[in-house]
Amino acid sequence: MIITLLVCFGLIGTYLLVAPKRYTGTAVLMIDSRKMQGLQTQSQPGTDNPIDSAMVDSQVEVLKSETIASAVIRDLRLLDSPEFMSAGGGVLAGLSQLFADLFPEQKPSDLELMRNAIWQIQNGLTIKRVGLSYVIEIAYQSTSPDLAARIANAIAENYITDSLESKYQASRRAAVWLQDRLKELRAQASAAERSVADYKAKNNIVDAGGRLLTEQQLAEINSGLTEARSKRAEAEAKLQRITAILNADESDSKVILNDLATVNDSMANPVINKLRQTYLDYAARAADWANRYGQTHLAVVNLRNQMREIRHSILDELRRTAEAYKSDLEIAKTREEAGQKSLNDTIAVSNDTSQAQIVLRDLESNAQSARALSDNFLQLYMVSVQQQSFPITEARVITQASELSSPKTSPKTILVLLAGIVGGGMIASLVAISLEMLDRVFRTVQQVERLLQTNCLASIPAIELPAEARPKGSLRFVTRWRLSSKKEGRGGSPMQRFDLPVEPKLPGTGEIEPKSPEERSLKSNDSVGRYSINAPFSRFAESLRSIKLATDLSNFGTPRKVVGITSALPNEGKSTVSEALAQTTAQSGLRTLLVDGDLRNPSLTHRLAGSANAGLIEVVFGKADLKDVLWIDPQTNLHFLPCVATSRFSNSSDLLASPQMEKFFQHLREQYDRVILDLSPLAPVIDVRATGSLADSYILVIEWANSKIDVIERVLKETPLVSERMLGATLNKVNLAAMSRYDSNSGGYYRNQYYKRYGYVD
Repeated sequence: MIITLLVCFGLIGTYLLVAPKRYTGTAVLMIDSRKMQGLQTQSQPGTDNPIDSAMVDSQVEVLKSETIASAVIRDLRLLDSPEFMSAGGGVLAGLSQLFADLFPEQKPSDLELMRNAIWQIQNGLTIKRVGLSYVIEIAYQSTSPDLAARIANAIAENYITDSLESKYQASRRAAVWLQDRLKELRAQASAAERSVADYKAKNNIVDAGGRLLTEQQLAEINSGLTEARSKRAEAEAKLQRITAILNADESDSKVILNDLATVNDSMANPVINKLRQTYLDYAARAADWANRYGQTHLAVVNLRNQMREIRHSILDELRRTAEAYKSDLEIAKTREEAGQKSLNDTIAVSNDTSQAQIVLRDLESNAQSARALSDNFLQLYMVSVQQQSFPITEARVITQASELSSPKTSPKTILVLLAGIVGGGMIASLVAISLEMLDRVFRTVQQVERLLQTNCLASIPAIELPAEARPKGSLRFVTRWRLSSKKEGRGGSPMQRFDLPVEPKLPGTGEIEPKSPEERSLKSNDSVGRYSINAPFSRFAESLRSIKLATDLSNFGTPRKVVGITSALPNEGKSTVSEALAQTTAQSGLRTLLVDGDLRNPSLTHRLAGSANAGLIEVVFGKADLKDVLWIDPQTNLHFLPCVATSRFSNSSDLLASPQMEKFFQHLREQYDRVILDLSPLAPVIDVRATGSLADSYILVIEWANSKIDVIERVLKETPLVSERMLGATLNKVNLAAMSRYDSNSGGYYRNQYYKRYGYVD
């Protein structure tokens, strides 16, 4: 991530150094809707309305137009400027110049130069509206602060000039058209007025205060007729309502009283009101007494009889009111008929005058319209003449751009640095995430336990010791041994021939000469396998004791004396772990045997017993006794059974699965408390699959930060025998300081700050 950030900072620094510096000149323009009333007598219709937002946005687009850009180029003679003679700025200019040098062409025409200059003007121009106001900001970027200011001011001035010119041309064209149209309208107005005067004289039409005499009489009669009709309708409605109440069922007192309440005049009658109130009181008392004494009680019956009499009285009073309504209705009808007769007579008298008046009104309307239109066009013509003499515009410059007020705007160092920091951080994070996703190796204990579904027995730290030189000798292949048995091997096939390399035989004998006990002594050295003995308080030794404790605790239920040590790939340290575990187990007092079971590459034998001439294969074939080929460590009493194979043979798995090998390991279980079996790796060869009858449990050695997760998962899936009997896995060659960066819990248990409390310090 740091490298990625440094690269990003380097690119940013390079860009800041080579990027051309650009300056921005800014002019501020305002669209003012207020008119200069002192310079003109009248405003053009519609110009007093406030300027809307769409109009201001339209002016922004006008400022960006090619017309304004062309005017600026001509006023400032920008075609002679070196900045506008190239095809562009920056990288584009360099590429264009490069192609021009490689492929020379004809000199560009004036039109092409103008188009290029317009493109550069529009490319460097930024015009924006300030908020929702009528203020427009004009900004132009250039490599020269003076040129940037001059172009910004020129754009504002040319916009104002273009606005004035457009208004002058519009006013001139309007004045010419209005002058011609005004002549026609005046002639039409004069002709219409003459027609009105001639028509009045012909039909003897006289006005009285602007109205005809017959019109005044007709209006008065019509008003009286309307009033009579209204009174007649009102009297008729009252009579119909009273009649409806009288026609109701006389026995239904509730309906009569409710309808009675809706008649205003009846409610205003004091007699009816008093009778109605008395009736309501009797009704309340009758209902109360009926609840107390029953419906047939004499008092209840008397009250109901009295209520019946009251209803008759109310109906009689309503009949008298209905007769009064009938009289009022007859009077209203008589008045309406008289008014209607008078109206008809007046209409008949003024019919001829009305017909002439209709025509007269049309003539007067035409004359008034023609005169109003003529006056309106005359006003517009006067305004147009004034606009031609002194056109005005709503735009004005409120801030001029200057060289001193043209700051450097590109490149923006702080913004570029911030963008570089943020972008570099994001890129660095993406790089780290990508590397993390691609880092498919084991780095923490949690990874091992989660992905392999097994216990991680220990994290064995890497030991920095010089590599020991392997013993060298002259080896040759002299014999071929063949096992003959009636039983089949574990793999289901008869035993085949084995290529067995041995040391040269002694002269005159047919057996291998055994070495003396002194020669078969494991000498104390500074190898990694003996580091747990040489440094018993180290974190390395503590890790091996953790593995040894796991093997001890796994013995409950069934004895697990033979522990197979394997790995997925070569060079992961399985042989070193086997030796160190065997030394640790032997030092605890258990009878321990270390067996080199890697028949194809017995690296443990080369390192511990390089001069051995017989071992596991010879004992299994009966060519040597076990006691004659064992190597013993005098310090820890560890027994080591080497495997002498001076060349690799193809059927090693058959030998490991043979009955003789199984019988031999049964014998070892009786002789020793713990047998550590160093096996071949899982991925390259299949030998470990043939050790099902030999090993009771397996320990998988994983090289920290090197063993691929996919490889180990695949080999364990292909070797169910190891998966089912796996005692656990161990991380080997661990860099504890680096491991703590991935998981503080995994690398912190064996740190010196914890050890020194007990006096144990590396």
